[in-house]
This record gives sequence, C-alpha cells and structure tokens, in this order.
Amino acid sequence: MTNTERPLAISAPEPRTLDLIFSDKARAELNAKYEIVEADPENIAGLDDDVIGKARYIIGQPPLSAETLGRMPQLRSILNVESNLLNNMPYEILFQRGIHVVTTGQVFAEPVAEIGLGFALSLARGIVDADVAFREGNELWGGEGNTSARLISGSEIGIVGFGDLGNALRRVLSGFRARIRVFDPWMPRSILEENGVQPASLNEVLTQSDFVFVVASVTSENRGFLGADAFASMRKGAAFILLSRADVVDFDALMAAVASGHIVAASDVYPQEPLPSDHPVRNLKGFIRSAHRAGALDIAFKRMGDMVLEDMDLMDRGLPPMRCKRAERETVSRMRSKPVSVN
Repeated sequence: MTNTERPLAISAPEPRTLDLIFSDKARAELNAKYEIVEADPENIAGLDDDVIGKARYIIGQPPLSAETLGRMPQLRSILNVESNLLNNMPYEILFQRGIHVVTTGQVFAEPVAEIGLGFALSLARGIVDADVAFREGNELWGGEGNTSARLISGSEIGIVGFGDLGNALRRVLSGFRARIRVFDPWMPRSILEENGVQPASLNEVLTQSDFVFVVASVTSENRGFLGADAFASMRKGAAFILLSRADVVDFDALMAAVASGHIVAASDVYPQEPLPSDHPVRNLKGFIRSAHRAGALDIAFKRMGDMVLEDMDLMDRGLPPMRCKRAERETVSRMRSKPVSVN
C-alpha cells in the first residue's frame, strides 16, 4: 500500500446499514479517509484476494473462518456495530494476532436506562392503566386511583447485572434516594461500592427490592435462571423490569407470576421477535409491553458511527481503540445473545 492509498474497510454491518449508523457528515468522513468495500456478510471469503489482503477493518461481525482470516494479514480490528457477540469467528486466533474485536453496544445504555425508569414510574403509579381507564370513562379520581401506588423515592431497588446498562440505570436513579442492591457475579465488590451501590446476592436482590431491573447479558451459564422460584420470592406487588434479553428468564413463569397478581412487570424483549399476534402476554393485565424499542433511537445509532470513526483513527495512528468496548478473551465465547431482527 502506498502512502496515497486509503486504508481499506470491509463494510458488512447487517442488520444495520451505513446510512443508519453514520450521519451525513460522518459518512462523508468515512468515505474520504477509507476505501469502503461493501460485502455480503455471508460471503466475505468470496471477496477477491486484493480486497481481502488489504482489509484493515471490518465494520460488522460477519462469519469468518480461520482460513479467511489467514488471507487478511493487515486486519487490525473487527468493529461490531450489531453489538451482540456471536460465536461465528475464531476469537482465539483474533486474540493471538492482536486483532481488536470491539462493540458499540454502550450507545444503547442511556436510552434503555431512561425507558426503564419510565417503566418503573408507570408501574409504581399506574400511569398506563389510569390513562386507559380515563379514555374509557372509568377513571378513579384522587386517592381512589392510588390504592396500589407507591413511590420510587426512598424505595429499595435491585439491579441484576452491572455492565454499561446497569451503570446507566444507577445514574438515572441517583436522584431518587433509593437503596440500590446489585447482583453481578462478574463484577468485583469494590467496583460496585465505588459506584455507590451495595453488592448483594441474587436472593437479596429479589427478596428485598420493590423494583427489580434485569439488565444481564445472556451467557452459556444463565439462560432461564430467573424462573418460578425467583418470582415467588419477590415481594408481593414488586415490579420486575426486563431490559436486556428474554432468554435470562423463564418467560412463561414470569407471565404466570404477573397473572397471579403477585408482581407487576414490564419488558422490552421477548422469547420470539416479532411476537406472534396471539401471544398471551399481549393481553396480560399488570404487564407493560414495549416492542424492543428501548435503545433504537437515531441518536444512539449515529453515536455508533462516531465511535467507529474515532477508534479507526486511533488505530490508524498505532494506538489502541478506546471508544468502543473490547471483547474479552475470557468471556467472549460465553455470550449467547441473539442479534436483533428488527431495528
């Protein structure tokens, strides 16, 4: 490659698109600084050797074989803009070669945390049900409409998982003077304490909380780990708010706990997406539903593009990526999150 040639980046960002994740200004910068080769994610191996051999970056997380990686001597980074880490490439080879695998998922933390707060407020004060009753002419005025209402202020809150989203939740909840307990077996106590939350067991989070936020990633170890016993252990009337992935809960058991009146709940994610039109959760009283839209804001998608450009610039100058989050050797193969099927 001569000094006048632009570094080559393979673009395979599905289910995203470059137009989705780059503003017009950022897209112009991308095209000015890099030679962009758009490719079918399922056929990276079919690219010509002169493309494969010059590729410095991959934007996306297409399936890659060890053989294909062997044809990519200049590859420096895979910039995963879907943000779920799939087991579709030989990560050990990537780590051995010092190729950075980074994700942009932290752009979703703030918007998801904010909608989580909205769910909690609505469940605590019956906002959705009161609105429906008002539309139907069945509203209850004053105190009669608050027989099951509660405050978030001064309450006891539990968070399951304390990655980017858990920390964002802690920030948006900071003004409510709540006691926040956190269960995260991958997080040292000292980090939790430094962030002003109380390290706790899963049982403590479930049994001692008025509001439980679940923001844990799906791994090979925790699929369905919140089931009927977990929901039965919660305080009567407590709110369960699911914001990460449906696979961490037994969804049928969650619906049963809500249907029984023991807890109320809200979820942005489901075992199948899009959800079948006859799924029972659609008509479940005490359950607030959102169609996997918590993080899908244009401002969040555009932040992805900005982060990608900043990290590519750093790596062009021989520095490590700092804006995106690096995949870790010890945990990447344990992730089991599904990619999004709709934006």
